[in-house]
Amino acid sequence: MKYGFVNVAAAVPTVKVADVEYNVQQVESLIAQAEDQGVEIIVFPELCITGYSCQDLFKEQSLLDHAEEGIVKLLDFTRKLDIISIVGLPVVVNGLLYNCAAVIQSGTLLGIVPKVYLPNYGEFYEKRWFASSQDLNPSEIYFAGSPVHVSAEPQVFVTCDGVKFGIEICEDVWAPTPPSNNLALAGADIIFNLSASDELIGKHAYLKSLLSQQSARMISGYIYASCGFGESTQDVVYGGNAIIFENGRLLEEGSRFSLQPQLKMCQIDIEALHVERRTNTTFINAQRGASARVITCKQTSTRDFNLFRKVNPYPFIPTTEKMQESCEEILNIQVMGLVKRMYHIHGQKAVIGISGGLDSTLALLVTVKAFDKLGLDRKGIIGITMPGFGTTDRTYNNAIKLMQALGVTIREISIAAAVIQHFSDINHDSSIHDITYENSQARERTQILMDVANQENAIVVGTGDLSELALGWATYNGDHMSMYGVNAGVPKTLIRYLVKYVAGEMATETLLDIVDTPISPELIPADEQGNIKQKTEDLVGPYELHDFFIYYFMRYGFGPKKIFLLAKRAFCIAPCDRLALYDEETVKKWLTTFCRRFFNQQFKRSCLPDGPKVGSVSLSPRGDWRMPSDASSALWLKECEGLA
Repeated sequence: MKYGFVNVAAAVPTVKVADVEYNVQQVESLIAQAEDQGVEIIVFPELCITGYSCQDLFKEQSLLDHAEEGIVKLLDFTRKLDIISIVGLPVVVNGLLYNCAAVIQSGTLLGIVPKVYLPNYGEFYEKRWFASSQDLNPSEIYFAGSPVHVSAEPQVFVTCDGVKFGIEICEDVWAPTPPSNNLALAGADIIFNLSASDELIGKHAYLKSLLSQQSARMISGYIYASCGFGESTQDVVYGGNAIIFENGRLLEEGSRFSLQPQLKMCQIDIEALHVERRTNTTFINAQRGASARVITCKQTSTRDFNLFRKVNPYPFIPTTEKMQESCEEILNIQVMGLVKRMYHIHGQKAVIGISGGLDSTLALLVTVKAFDKLGLDRKGIIGITMPGFGTTDRTYNNAIKLMQALGVTIREISIAAAVIQHFSDINHDSSIHDITYENSQARERTQILMDVANQENAIVVGTGDLSELALGWATYNGDHMSMYGVNAGVPKTLIRYLVKYVAGEMATETLLDIVDTPISPELIPADEQGNIKQKTEDLVGPYELHDFFIYYFMRYGFGPKKIFLLAKRAFCIAPCDRLALYDEETVKKWLTTFCRRFFNQQFKRSCLPDGPKVGSVSLSPRGDWRMPSDASSALWLKECEGLA
């Protein structure tokens, strides 16, 4: 396990009912493929050695003997392999037959796990042939040439890298209290499920929902393999499901109703799961009293690590199929946050600085929706455009058009004269475009907003976003301050999508042009053609990279090495539909910038105004992120220096 990842697979072989020799050959073939591709743990369907649909043939001693011989062959086949294989077969213990999973590695039978809950309804009459593990007395048996302990006691297997996994079989996960509950609480990072689930209308969607919820509830990986082509279709059809979930998220899924064997591989991020569990006090409290028998797996040889897992370059952006629903939900969270604040203070008016950029646009859209929900006149929203030395015609015109389209009160207050007077007061040369030159403008704008709010008995709605707060890209006591920051929980990449979503609703070209406008504070004069000269992403780096860094740094606590690995996979490897977005040196450069700025700028985040949390990442000093303003970044910067 390198960088916290473990390679797993769900395999669905073709089978012939009761033909053990054929079935073992198919299993061996998939094990060999998986081993060649670096898989560390592979799971097969329920009773795959014999076929699940043998029915009364399970009473035949010949079938049971051949099943045991099949395990002997698998032990011999895997003698020189590192991969851990989990296969299903019937096993006799103390005169009773059990539906079991055998765990095999390097020619060793590590353990046998019997099924707990047996279906006995519809076309499934497992109790006709099998006993439940609840009926099993702890026993030492001699099976396939090996002594092995078999009992109802939960078993957690531990690899040489410290990955812990447990096993449950088909119906177990459908039970009110699945065995995987205890296994996860006893430390299992991954649950493997050997299944034989038939196909019915609507059942597949329910199954995926069930597995998603179970993996999320247990904060675990969940690897599910269900039997497919070759099983008897006398009364039901088995579609062959290979499904991999991680903490509620679907990572891989095979093709149902395939005539060919399937091997779905993925990498489970054990480190991310551990972080989630450590920070989830409910999970920690539930662990009390959970226990399991621990079985240590064999040492494996060292291999080069290759990250083949898909990594989304835009972790904050909703998936396409959920885009509309997610955008509505995010906007509603922002709106309701402001609605409560307005209601609490009996507010009738709000003041917003409108620059013609993304952040102020979203803040204005949220405020309009809040006023509509409260039944307040939109004229109570005072949008103030404050042109300065860097304001361009494009942003100015978009600001005016937007306010006109939304029907809010428009005020224009130039800051030029006031700032020039301020430069004179503090004896600053206005030809020197330094930090004083820039921040004086930002603070003048904030002063105007605050004072107008006092005049109008209004609230100043902040426009700054989560990405700017993470980088400290805000003027202290300038745009850093407001009376309620509606965008504080929304990263820059998501703001672009939200504005684009509203643009589709309103069918306005102004919003689309705002989305396409380069991000800039416009504190430096425009170029000779009147275009924006000061582009934020040229100075601090691309927001899509920084948002990626923010997500993995804050959500999972990953260090620069792992973030760099994930970023290379997300941005530096060209997918089939586009070129690579960045080279590795560019990613390293801006990751170093992120680490430096994130630590150095914490003092600004230590005194933020209120604002609603929107997603899983928040920088509020009162809730999600509590960090000393003088923490050292040396460890992180040193790690950045060693990136390659």
